[in-house]
Amino acid sequence: MRSRSGTLEIKSGGRPEEYEGEYQCFASNDFGTAISNKILLRVSKSPLWPKEVLEPVVVREGESLVLPCNPPPGLPPPETFWMDSSIMPIMQDKRVSMGLNGDLFFSNVRAKDANTDYSCNARFEFTHTIQQKNPYTLKVQIKEPYNDTFLNSTDLYSARNVPEVQPMFLSPKGLSSSKTVLRGEQLLLECIAAGVPTPNIDWFKKGGELPSKKVKIENFGKTLRIFNVSDEDSGDYNCMASNKIGSIRHSVEVQVKAAPYWLDKPTNLVLAPDESGRLVCRARGNPNPTIQWLMNGEPIESSLPNPNRDVIGDTIRFPSVQIGSSAVYQCNASNEHGYLLANAFVNVLDMAPRMLGPKNQLIKVIENNRTFLDCPYFGSPLPLLRWFKNGLGSGLDGGHYKLYHNGTLEIKQARPEDQGTYTCVASNILGKMENQVRLEVKERTRIVRAPEHVTESRGSTVRFDCRVKHDPSLPATVTWLKNDKPLSFSWIGRLRKDDESMTIYNVNPEDGGTYTCIAKTEIDEDSASARLTVTGRPDPPQDLELSDPSARSVRLTWVPGNENNSPVTHFLVQFEEDRWEPGRWQNLSTFDGNQNSVNLQLSPFVNYQFRVIAINAVGQSQPSLPSARYQTSGAPPDVFPSVLKGWGSKKNNMEITWQALKNTERNGPNLRYVVSWRRKDTEEEWNNITTTRTKHVIHNTDTYVKYEIKIQAVNDFGRSTESNVVIGYSGEDKPSAAPTELRVSKINSTKVNVHWVPVDPSTVNGEFKEYKLYYWREASLLKGLKVNKTKLHKGFFTTAEHPSGILTELFPYSKYKMYMVVANREYEGPQSNTVEFYTKEGEPGVPEYFKIERHTDVFHLKWDKPLEPNGVLIGYTLQYHTVNGTQAGERKAQSFPPNVTKYIMNLPNRFTRFKFYLAARTQVGAGEVYAMESPPFNNEGQQTAAYETEQEDIATQGWFIGLMCAVALLVLILLIVCFIKRSRGGKYPVREKKDLPLDPVDHKDQDGSFDYHDEDNKPLQGSQTSLDGNVKESDDSLVDYGEGGDGQFNEDGSFIGQYTVKKDKEETEGNESSEATSPVNAIYSLA
Repeated sequence: MRSRSGTLEIKSGGRPEEYEGEYQCFASNDFGTAISNKILLRVSKSPLWPKEVLEPVVVREGESLVLPCNPPPGLPPPETFWMDSSIMPIMQDKRVSMGLNGDLFFSNVRAKDANTDYSCNARFEFTHTIQQKNPYTLKVQIKEPYNDTFLNSTDLYSARNVPEVQPMFLSPKGLSSSKTVLRGEQLLLECIAAGVPTPNIDWFKKGGELPSKKVKIENFGKTLRIFNVSDEDSGDYNCMASNKIGSIRHSVEVQVKAAPYWLDKPTNLVLAPDESGRLVCRARGNPNPTIQWLMNGEPIESSLPNPNRDVIGDTIRFPSVQIGSSAVYQCNASNEHGYLLANAFVNVLDMAPRMLGPKNQLIKVIENNRTFLDCPYFGSPLPLLRWFKNGLGSGLDGGHYKLYHNGTLEIKQARPEDQGTYTCVASNILGKMENQVRLEVKERTRIVRAPEHVTESRGSTVRFDCRVKHDPSLPATVTWLKNDKPLSFSWIGRLRKDDESMTIYNVNPEDGGTYTCIAKTEIDEDSASARLTVTGRPDPPQDLELSDPSARSVRLTWVPGNENNSPVTHFLVQFEEDRWEPGRWQNLSTFDGNQNSVNLQLSPFVNYQFRVIAINAVGQSQPSLPSARYQTSGAPPDVFPSVLKGWGSKKNNMEITWQALKNTERNGPNLRYVVSWRRKDTEEEWNNITTTRTKHVIHNTDTYVKYEIKIQAVNDFGRSTESNVVIGYSGEDKPSAAPTELRVSKINSTKVNVHWVPVDPSTVNGEFKEYKLYYWREASLLKGLKVNKTKLHKGFFTTAEHPSGILTELFPYSKYKMYMVVANREYEGPQSNTVEFYTKEGEPGVPEYFKIERHTDVFHLKWDKPLEPNGVLIGYTLQYHTVNGTQAGERKAQSFPPNVTKYIMNLPNRFTRFKFYLAARTQVGAGEVYAMESPPFNNEGQQTAAYETEQEDIATQGWFIGLMCAVALLVLILLIVCFIKRSRGGKYPVREKKDLPLDPVDHKDQDGSFDYHDEDNKPLQGSQTSLDGNVKESDDSLVDYGEGGDGQFNEDGSFIGQYTVKKDKEETEGNESSEATSPVNAIYSLA
């Protein structure tokens, strides 16, 4: 036995069989003895199969057969399976299967069953060995030679003259049997039947339904398995074997027995002196178990008499116990199927209350949740326990609280006001003890914006929202799962997340699934899920087959490919023919997505090949592989050419054109077209011509004459029907007459009515198209205003006897001219008389510009006259009102004469803003309004701001030109000074820098950047101040800090020159400049 343990260890040595037997553990101390259940130890065994010689098994085709297995008895029993001598499993089905006892059953034997041998194998799990039985050789006597080609399972035996037989049970035998099973175990019922054809097996329960939730039909319907058997599963079960010859039934009576199981298990007792108690041991089983009491592992009848103990069947009473009567009692409940054993310690002692849980515990709970505050305690006699909140009031029990016997206090619905310190106090006659629990009520964690189901196509971007609200004092973490497995994220991957969402870029089909967002704090969590469905183009159809051929149709069948989460809505069937356009695929027909076998209507004289394309909401699949070719026979054309028409390209011809037949409409070789024509309304004979082209020209026709035209298609197999007669026209000529008496009426500022006398229709010399009016703006009636004289036109289609029209969109106060022509489809006729007219004054256009310049207390308003005054200007109207947010003040108005284009307006308050409305006026009225809001006032003193539509070029302003000249002059002066300095030798003594050491350490900020400065954050001596007042880094050459020498150094992109620096001269030439010869230093030297 292991040290400090009750474990018994059996080490290797000796024969294992020597250790077989029953083991039971006894644990004892001064207070009693407890015992364990009995353990039966057995040695696993895997005996060899007995040597035997198996004769070949001879059986007639159609008869039943059972090949026995009879595996050697092992411990535990072995698992059996059947294989052939090639170590390949025997294929099992409804006809051939293995029974529960390991035998191989043939409901009927076929000739092909002799093609292999049969060997039963036994696998012993504990020893990891497999024992193989000698194989059976099967010989099948047949009446007809075996050949199962083109035979199916329904006509196999009749075709081979095998008699049909009604079912007969092979296992179990007879018409009835019985089965006993223990409660909680599995019930296995088996029915295997012989017969030709192979019988079907069905299961029923007499007087009730099979318990569907725990029933499983296995072994091709031959085995019924019921899991976790209960008393309700007892009864009669029927299996029925049936084929087309007849049926047979077998009834199995199932009895459910039970090993003992607990109803009331004895538990430990803790009693104080003179207290009373009892132990109860109740169990049930089938048959009913026997109850036996033991004390300290011995039958209670053999223990010393105890006046304070009464044994009454399944109960022991302890009236008025005394110190020293502690013991361990055992209850044994047993029947023929098993036993139960329970230990119960009866402890008699005196003890003041003790708290068993942790002290001063902090409990955090979620608002409105059911909450339990534990207070485990112990004492003898049993202490009285009470709860208090914040040390005040009476005990907490009832209403919002519930106190359990084990000391736990339940708060039915925690609220913020329930926060505080709770004290539990346990007391008995020997004393009292207390403990405290601090309760904090937190806001519930919840997802306020949950992810939603998404269906997206491949390659798109998907975002799942997950906005979380939680108690501020509880840190929350958000994790994402896909199909209940955690996701990983990176900045370079396709999956990325932030605080409130997760995004998947370039989704692919593998991304489909259920995504779950989990928001978690230390005491609660919330989750929400959404499903991502990734759609894609369907996979191409497969396995195209042609069937049902006829002269002009064939049936095409295919197997649809994967839809990729988007249902196929249509199938497109395309064809390719190798005679007219080989290699070019053309659309034939479209079919609904629920079809995969269609009848295709075909054309004669075409050698077809087909392919199919699947279409869903995402797009089209790749085309399927092509089908085999299918050739249709020839026939006369079914249709005649379409779009037949005749028209003249010249005044003395007519071109007859038509649309050629499609290649699939030819129906045969040597396609030609027979074209016929004659003048309409004459009794002329039809003229005709046969051609292979799609155009024929008739010459020497009269101008614009009607012709009747018809056409017919012809091939080597015959003619099509003739087309309907259509009307064509020969060519047009220029109209020979012009409209007359062109005049105008009802003239206003922008439109005028036009009148004319029409031409004789015969002079149009073609199909009348329109009367076309040409007009242009000759001049403005205002002196000096230039106008655009572009010629415009407007068409009037009318055949009225007294035609007229309205010409609109004219400029007011202008001089116009116009004339008119008549037009057919090709030409325009001569001009009519020219008419001159004048439009009246109109409302003026918007002022050309409107500026508002703001000074401290005044507005300067400027404007210019409209580009299109549309009349004589008589003045301007200016309206304005104050603006305060969305509130507008009272509108005021000011009028100005036409020669005034500026206005100065005093401001009552510099912070007041105005909105202005400016309009020009003629005698007709005010024109379009130019509206503008004044610029705001800032605190930088006087401000000038101009708001205008036309922005002025800054380069043309005088102030800007003057500033640029001053800058150029200053730069020139600086360059001259630099040149003079350089010509003086470029001496560069450094003053006061000899004693200034270089800091060899780079000062690096926390963010990784370098900051070059001294400890006082002041500029180095010798630094200089730039013109804008900022400290500028010294331009001294780094050579100055060396031992001497010459060097060249470029700074800021400019050449500084040759510096000759001597260390011994730095002290003697201190009166010279210590700064480099930069433009800025030059300014200082000039100063």
